[in-house]
Amino acid sequence: MSKKNLVGNHIRKLRFNHGEMTQLQLADKVGVTRQTIVALEKGNYSPSLELAFRIAHAFNLPLEEVFFYEDDSKL
Repeated sequence: MSKKNLVGNHIRKLRFNHGEMTQLQLADKVGVTRQTIVALEKGNYSPSLELAFRIAHAFNLPLEEVFFYEDDSKL
């Protein structure tokens, strides 16, 4: 059984909706590398709770409007 990353996000869409913010601009704003933002957008990495809140804060949105949980029990 393969382990699927169940935490999804809308980061890529939100960056473009916020003045076409670059991955580097977001990374600098939340204190991570651009590679971390790339991995998050691709769904290859689940952020810590602290980082998730920092990203949501960067977009001035509640956490649940940036991140979502995919329940694989429905598959």
